[in-house]
Amino acid sequence: MTNTMTLPVLSNHATSLESYIYTVNNYPILSQEEETSLAYRLRDQQDVDAAGRLVMSHLRVVVSIARKYIGYGLPQADLIQEGNIGLMKAVKRFDPDRGVRLVSFAMHWIRAEIHEYVLRNWRMVKIATTKGQRKLFFNLRSLKQNSHSLTHTEAEAMAKELGVKREEVLEMETRFSGQDVALDTSFEDGEEAFTPIAYLSDPEAEPSRILERVAAERLAGSGLSEALCQLDPRSQRIVQARWLNEENPSTLHELAAEFGISAERVRQIENKAILKLRQTLKAA
Repeated sequence: MTNTMTLPVLSNHATSLESYIYTVNNYPILSQEEETSLAYRLRDQQDVDAAGRLVMSHLRVVVSIARKYIGYGLPQADLIQEGNIGLMKAVKRFDPDRGVRLVSFAMHWIRAEIHEYVLRNWRMVKIATTKGQRKLFFNLRSLKQNSHSLTHTEAEAMAKELGVKREEVLEMETRFSGQDVALDTSFEDGEEAFTPIAYLSDPEAEPSRILERVAAERLAGSGLSEALCQLDPRSQRIVQARWLNEENPSTLHELAAEFGISAERVRQIENKAILKLRQTLKAA
């Protein structure tokens, strides 16, 4: 179905995104009779054209849902793209005999895909787990002029400027060297409000702190909260301590001491729990 269906062009460029949203908002809304007829054609005859009409008429729903996740600092176009994948999965699995409208059925699939995308992109938040580390991370990243590793002399000078130990500078450089996070370029879809450089003067407005706070608020009122209940008590405790405690997230070593196991074992349990959360959301 997805190989032959042509969706309107979507990119992170602000103008293109606005054009896309305008286009999808002008697709006609299907009546219940039209929707049911198309759903039967898809289910019974594998009619790709019917699938296309069902998808196109609900693209505006994806845009509406994706807007609620802009607070994570991720490009809106990417959120919509992930939501579109969920919509197509929903259309493929939709059964008109269930007696519900496609929009009600599709919302769960759309949110599940967006949730999984957000989970995959939380590395920037977890790279610095304390207030001091977050401040060091963003200041260090803005002061560093190239992608080369710091020499001991450069690290010493930078540590003096930031008022920290040289070892802390070197450790933080190692943490973020695995995946760059742009700090001084605006998102092409106009989300420059989340550019970290703009927030360095106010510790409470650091992007990582904003993302953690928004993530925790959304987790409290979303399907992820229900998914957490599917985990065993130890896994719940580890996920909550590592991901949901925005004020003072626990380290692997702290949890290792709490449970009497190794830090590596805590990491394994955490990874397994996150994987199960994703699978639960996908099946919701």
